[in-house]
Amino acid sequence: MSNKYHSVRPVFDDKLPAVFIETYGCQMNVNDSEVVLAILQSGGYSLCRKIEEADLILINTCSIRDNAEQKIWSRLDNLKPLKNKKRNLVLGIIGCMAERLKDKLLIHPAVDLVAGPDSYRDLPLLLRALTNGEKQINTILSDEETYADISPVRMDQNGVSAFISIMRGCDNMCAYCVVPYVRGSERSRDPASIVQEAVTLFSNGYREVTLLGQNVNSYKWNDPQNSTKVTDFAGLLEMVALVSPLLRVRFSTSHPKDMSSQVLYTMLMYRNICRHIHLPVQSGSNVVLRKMNRRYTREEYLEKVKAIREILPDCSVSTDIISGFCGESEEDHHQTISIMKEVGYYTSFMFQYSERPGTKAEAEYEDDVPADVKNRRLNEIISLQNELSLISNKEDTGKEFEILVEGNSKRSSEELFGRTSQNKVCVFPAGDHKVGDYVKVKILSCTSATLKGIEIR
Repeated sequence: MSNKYHSVRPVFDDKLPAVFIETYGCQMNVNDSEVVLAILQSGGYSLCRKIEEADLILINTCSIRDNAEQKIWSRLDNLKPLKNKKRNLVLGIIGCMAERLKDKLLIHPAVDLVAGPDSYRDLPLLLRALTNGEKQINTILSDEETYADISPVRMDQNGVSAFISIMRGCDNMCAYCVVPYVRGSERSRDPASIVQEAVTLFSNGYREVTLLGQNVNSYKWNDPQNSTKVTDFAGLLEMVALVSPLLRVRFSTSHPKDMSSQVLYTMLMYRNICRHIHLPVQSGSNVVLRKMNRRYTREEYLEKVKAIREILPDCSVSTDIISGFCGESEEDHHQTISIMKEVGYYTSFMFQYSERPGTKAEAEYEDDVPADVKNRRLNEIISLQNELSLISNKEDTGKEFEILVEGNSKRSSEELFGRTSQNKVCVFPAGDHKVGDYVKVKILSCTSATLKGIEIR
């Protein structure tokens, strides 16, 4: 597949204008920043390692919670001295916050440019238009997959793991979530372009890809050349797994209502599809789930987990949990605690509810759980998860796993770290291994966060 943006690794060239990209938020934003770099490199920019060296600073933003946006406002204030010092420095805000707040961001004295998630192709044009002294904005959402023909430039340091976006947008309209409003409606990407991106990554030494979407299980590609040919997520998983048995395949995120047994059986067929599923529950209470518009019940969620356990007994499950959603009672909170215990998540992403402007929850419900109650409930959830993580890791003691080496341990250059197929971090003596190697390791001990082992020869 020809691609004028084709480039896997960043260009560093002192002779070219330098861009520094700062990314906040989810894995989708990380991948979007890599798409942006591909576009800018094609437009004559090179990446720089230090923000002080930049001619162009782009801040890729997140709107999922209020504190994420507050970090950006503070960051803009912190960057004003650098802007004053370097008069030709351009500062742009891109991503979800750019889409949500638009002109409000442009008013900030440090901001020259605002571009939403579907506007990145226009960045070179917007940058050229800045020469007339007028600030620039483009926040038009698209109805089509926007960047299928662009190979992202990977800014990660390990050169082993990479993200591949398989779809954009979301149609689920969860009551608390701004994603449909800032990323638009759901649209899937041509599977051929996804497979080609995986092939390119593998040929460049990458050994793991994560397929990304707001709801990967609703991926669906209707072939425009053949109306009877449809690729669903299970089919796409198989296509990527067949690139090479040495290429690990992960995916995120799965919406419980769309998680199918067909996907689980595809995972069972291919050992290089990792045995880990991130299955956000958000709440264990049917009352709260209904208000959230999650479109599944507690019982239906547990049936999905039961299917995972039966078809893939060695599969780990992680989740997202929101504490203190509108109207959440103490009994609702206890239902969340109980479902955590019943499932036994190996890890969770846990947050207090944060009201987001423009959502159904903001329009129709009162954010009536007091802050101290939210905080107490969240702390109880976090404390329980720490216990569950330790239990889960202790169950792996004595077992053997294949680890993909990602780098040196933070504590010692004589140790390496990587992850199991189940997405658990493992540390072990380095020996003569290097980043990108597969190493068979026996687990000897653990903490709640890390497995520790030795190589099995």
